[in-house]
Amino acid sequence: MKDRHTYNRMNILSGFLFGVGLVAFIDEAVFHQLLHWHHFYDLSSSTWGLVSDGFFHALSWFATVGGLFLFADLRRRRDLIPLRWGGAVMLGSGVFQLYDGLIQHKLFRIHQIRYGVDIFYYDLIWNGIAVLLIAAGIWCIRLSRRKEYAR
Repeated sequence: MKDRHTYNRMNILSGFLFGVGLVAFIDEAVFHQLLHWHHFYDLSSSTWGLVSDGFFHALSWFATVGGLFLFADLRRRRDLIPLRWGGAVMLGSGVFQLYDGLIQHKLFRIHQIRYGVDIFYYDLIWNGIAVLLIAAGIWCIRLSRRKEYAR
């Protein structure tokens, strides 16, 4: 039998994985496939860009499915803490988006949000949304802890 601390961490891990997978899926579907703004790896041919998109898509679904399996286990055990889980979804979404915007776009330069335009405002919005998601996620997780201690 697992203790309360373990289930608290499982709520965060489940939500975090789901959040990473969700935002990666949205990035892939909207910016890679629908808008054709970039590929996961743009430093080679478009063929390699499409292959990298496929790997990126597969990894995002592994994170999503892993998070949902943990979610189902938490629900089955009646140990799901919705506010904590939702906060972790926002935290995972924001962390992935900020990683993408700072590490992949700026540090490694493996792709940009968009090409042929001034990307300052795109970067500002992308990274700004990431910071807001992280802050909201942390706030929800902390709030869920306060509610738990108030019981």
